Amino acid sequence: MKKIIFLFFIFKSFWVEAQCAMCKATAESNASNGGTLADGLNEGILYLMAFPYLILGAIAFAWWRHEKK
Repeated sequence: MKKIIFLFFIFKSFWVEAQCAMCKATAESNASNGGTLADGLNEGILYLMAFPYLILGAIAFAWWRHEKK
């Protein structure tokens, strides 16, 4: 069960498309005019959110391999 919860929180970052109020207003305004700024903001947020999970995953994997030996 713990593994399922852990995986949920890791992959949850790929489903989230939240933004601050100013960014949201700018993105909505741009999107209504046919721009692609909103897509870029969402991809940037997801990109920045992925690295802490990757770093923690690498640390956890190294710890697990160390404990396995």
